[in-house]
Amino acid sequence: MATEINTEKLDFEKVWSMFQETDKQFKETDKQFKETKELLAKSSLETDRKIQESDIKLKKIQEATSREFNKLMKKLSEIETRWGKFVEALVDGTLVAILNERGIEVQQTTMRSRGKYKTSEFEIDVIAKNGHQVVAVEVKTTLSVNDVKRFLKKLEVFKEVFNQYSGNQIIGAVGYISVEEEANRFAARNGLFVIKATNNSAKIINKETFKPKLW
Repeated sequence: MATEINTEKLDFEKVWSMFQETDKQFKETDKQFKETKELLAKSSLETDRKIQESDIKLKKIQEATSREFNKLMKKLSEIETRWGKFVEALVDGTLVAILNERGIEVQQTTMRSRGKYKTSEFEIDVIAKNGHQVVAVEVKTTLSVNDVKRFLKKLEVFKEVFNQYSGNQIIGAVGYISVEEEANRFAARNGLFVIKATNNSAKIINKETFKPKLW
């Protein structure tokens, strides 16, 4: 009977020892888990901080870029306006003479004639008149094919906007300093006089045999 009691005592001590060991391991695991969690939290905070700093830096860069872009666009707009007025002055100053040389008997010019077609604003840069024929001129610093296309549409409704010229023959012309996409050739093929500004003057570059389209 004593032997059985000793065996039970030994088994109990063994189980208790195992329980204590397991509890110790649980505590160590829990400690490691808490340490890992703290490290992850610190890492997350550091990551968040770096992301916030990056966002702030990116925002500052975007704001600076936007300011510089706006300044550049403003300067380009100012340059475009100055050049546009310069080209118009060149064309207007010699327009009567060069048109007369081509047999177009105009005597006066009017700058920036404005009107309205339906709900849209409508403007012609230069109109040369005084006679049966009226020449409408679109002036561009750099002439493109799209510029020519838009101007041709203007000519189609020109008499509706400026009905004082309803009894006149309307001739179209484009003036420019530089050209892209061979827009000058495209304009000539569509019946427009092509006027190139050079130095302090301007000249018609269409062939002598050119016959303008009448609207």
